[in-house]
Amino acid sequence: MPKIHRPQRHGTPERASCALHPRTTAAAAIALASVWHAPFGAGMAQAQTTHASALTAQPSVAPISDAIINPGSKVHALPTQSLRPLDAEAIGPDLNAIRRPPNTPIPPSGVPILPSPGLAPLSVMPIMPSETPHSLHQIELDSLSNSEGPSALLPASWDAQRDFDLPDPYYVPTAGTGHLIPQLMPFRDRLRDKGFSFSFSYKGEAMGLAAGGLPNQKGISYVHELTLQTTFDLGRMNPALNGWSVHGLVMERAGRAAQNVRAGEYYVALQEVYTLSGNVAAHLVDMYAEKKMLNNKLDIIFGRMSLTHVFATSPLLCSFMVTCSAPVAIKQLPGMSVYPKATWGARARFRPTRDTAIQVGAYSVSTLTQNPSGWSWGSEDATGLSLPIEFTWAPFLTRNRLPGHYVIGYEHDTTRYADKIGSVLPKHIADTLPGMRSAPSDSMWLEADQMVYRLGGRNQMAGGYLMAGYVHATPHVVNISDQAYGGFSFVGLIPTRLTDRFGVLYSWYKVSRRRRESEILAVDNGYSLGSTIRGIQNDSELIEAYYGIDATHGVLVQPEFQYLIHPGETHKIPNAALIGLKVVANL
Repeated sequence: MPKIHRPQRHGTPERASCALHPRTTAAAAIALASVWHAPFGAGMAQAQTTHASALTAQPSVAPISDAIINPGSKVHALPTQSLRPLDAEAIGPDLNAIRRPPNTPIPPSGVPILPSPGLAPLSVMPIMPSETPHSLHQIELDSLSNSEGPSALLPASWDAQRDFDLPDPYYVPTAGTGHLIPQLMPFRDRLRDKGFSFSFSYKGEAMGLAAGGLPNQKGISYVHELTLQTTFDLGRMNPALNGWSVHGLVMERAGRAAQNVRAGEYYVALQEVYTLSGNVAAHLVDMYAEKKMLNNKLDIIFGRMSLTHVFATSPLLCSFMVTCSAPVAIKQLPGMSVYPKATWGARARFRPTRDTAIQVGAYSVSTLTQNPSGWSWGSEDATGLSLPIEFTWAPFLTRNRLPGHYVIGYEHDTTRYADKIGSVLPKHIADTLPGMRSAPSDSMWLEADQMVYRLGGRNQMAGGYLMAGYVHATPHVVNISDQAYGGFSFVGLIPTRLTDRFGVLYSWYKVSRRRRESEILAVDNGYSLGSTIRGIQNDSELIEAYYGIDATHGVLVQPEFQYLIHPGETHKIPNAALIGLKVVANL
């Protein structure tokens, strides 16, 4: 049988692959934690046949061939089976699984030219290269130790990185859809060579109430955003600043979302594009510096940024409207500056082992509704400090290198918030309640996703995933104290549409115990719950389904369906069915 050849990477001994009779392997992993390595959201891969220079091979990364070499080749001869037992790492991937679609903009090396803002239409964070071209990785950080963490407990037939780290193509978060106007590529290439890169994108979301919801409110609501993302690679501008970069992001949002006016829902945002950015022409989201250091083993960012750019998020979550850029229970935390709300802060990330990552941060806390333009920094009243930490286990399973991301995260906010038991009661009544107290906010989250099949390349979105998660926050200080979700996101369900993606996600939301107790006391004593609350609140459920279509160069068209059970977290509003459409275009 022929042997599969994988060329040598920088600093990685050559390991020829061995043939194996096909057999079925199953991989299931339960762990404490993981987060997506890539710092920005994901989109659908799409052709750009006229000009692919934005996604060409990185000079420092050796190309990876899909070819099958002669079994008799002495250069790539394998150790005998008695000297090297067959395992997932040695066998190598099935060529049918990693073969790139004919319309993909990913080059044979699988690595884009860096920096690459706007690689994917759902992204908000760019990829920056290592500060040294001799690093093992340009996409991912190198690990502090050349060993494994929890993956070492897996059988050899499951573990695809037992002896060596995987090359960069497996860490590319998505292929991206290319650009709407490829004629601009020569101009963009010249700018990038001088140290500046940019992306400009449009995202429009139309959502209509088809059944249920509020009476006499059937119709369509439209929102959109225009986003300009910039990256200055200071190392290209001045070699003395190697490893340094500066990032900026400005956006405009407009429209009126459907959840309040049509469904009667005030906790769960049914559309990603909603009102945190304020009604301004240019809302400043990001302005921060980044430094990669210690021979590509540590990444630090500091400045003004959104916490959910990197914590409690993933490209997979961001393929759904409701969970982009984070689960709903995270979005409503008072200490989490949720995209596009930015704050002053810093974050450090490193990989202790080949299959683990840790990131820690410190961020200033202010009211979410303050500084809606993003420019009036002096108007923000800091109330405390948000201290998040996240641990990641990221195994690659079976011969096809199926990535998994298992996350455990925790955040402590030092701000003392008013007890939610007084949220709907008059203050003179709430102050007399026993146990009434202010408290800081604590939250934790578990997120897990596992690729179950690979199709269409080596990047992290080239395959189908199962996913699940859970969020809990201090009931004293939040409206939604618990959220659980589960679903899937698959590619290639239509054989001729390998880069389309179909996803379904179920979510359950629990109103906090203290908020519910406040409403019960108010009703028992004859007080109003307010104009937006129809009754004592308990929980709600949401089912979201989408089909993302790679329509043309730089354009994603995504039909949406949502079914909201118990809108407003009560039984007073009929279950709502909504149908919508999201369109993303990347200049």
